[in-house]
Amino acid sequence: MNDKSKLVVVIGSVRDGRFGPTVAEWVADYARAHGGFEVDVLDLADVDIPLSLPAAPPKFAGADYPRPEGMRGATTKLTDADAFIIVTPEYNHSYPASLKALIDWHFTQWTAKPVAFVSYGGAAGGRHAVLHLENVLTELHAVTIRDGLAFPNYFTAWQDGAPLDAAAAGYAKALLEQLAWWASALRAARIAAPYPGGA
Repeated sequence: MNDKSKLVVVIGSVRDGRFGPTVAEWVADYARAHGGFEVDVLDLADVDIPLSLPAAPPKFAGADYPRPEGMRGATTKLTDADAFIIVTPEYNHSYPASLKALIDWHFTQWTAKPVAFVSYGGAAGGRHAVLHLENVLTELHAVTIRDGLAFPNYFTAWQDGAPLDAAAAGYAKALLEQLAWWASALRAARIAAPYPGGA
């Protein structure tokens, strides 16, 4: 088994003028430097994610689920991933519709895999968005990582593509250590036996 876990960093915002790619690039660089991951970035602005869904949910349709051709690359990345970092802003005390649509178009791709969160926003730093995402992903049998990263008032707290708070690097290290542990443990478990729930 390859020692490195496949990590997908998801940029959740598709809004014009978004800050998400800056945060995602910083996080992805830390993940690459960590050494325990093969890192890929999934930018939802590049994915065809319709809001209307087929009648049968992906949980029951399985491989026959009729996803748009423009979603094929994203589905492959989610399927192949061992772990995820979701980078999300906070819109009206929750997360973007683009993220919900991506999640709703998939099911088993999240099952028995760890998900960490990096959020940004105003005073709350996107924490409300993360709380809602934890609930949704738990329903899909994902394992959410407790130690995340939140960037309050990001518009004044970042400069030249990096946070001004020197402590952010330490928080990123803790997040990645936990994510690497869970990714390795859950990958071994999935190989050893099929997960007994979800699909």
